Amino acid sequence: MNDGRVVSNFILQALKDEPITIYGDGEQTRSFQYVQDLVEGLVLLMNSNYTKPVNIGNPNERTIKQFAELIRKKVGSKSKIDYLPAVEDDPQRRRPDISLAKRVLEWKPVVMFEDGIQKTIEYFRNELSRSHHLDRNIPHPDTYTVTYSS
Repeated sequence: MNDGRVVSNFILQALKDEPITIYGDGEQTRSFQYVQDLVEGLVLLMNSNYTKPVNIGNPNERTIKQFAELIRKKVGSKSKIDYLPAVEDDPQRRRPDISLAKRVLEWKPVVMFEDGIQKTIEYFRNELSRSHHLDRNIPHPDTYTVTYSS
């Protein structure tokens, strides 16, 4: 579940009431896109005759700090936000230019940011619950003994 990316990291940390870790001052921006929009854009691109690179993303930027605060609020978490030293070479801004996708594919993202985040939180909440139940039902070698009878 934890793939080291900001969305999964922040959501899992918030769901577990662990500190949400931000590298740097949190003012760096990112653009988040819900997977449904990405898939629809890719399908349109694959079904088109266009053969050059096309940015399929969401141009709406948010700071990492804003994102962490939103996740904490939507989850209802008591997590505090920890600021750690910035990662070397971490870009300060990520924002795709989707003007070509709009023009060539007549595509733009349609899933509202907060709707996509809510669906993603629910996915991770369900996965945590499922994995918790699986962990409880899997016997571990050091928690049971095997007896043989003849």
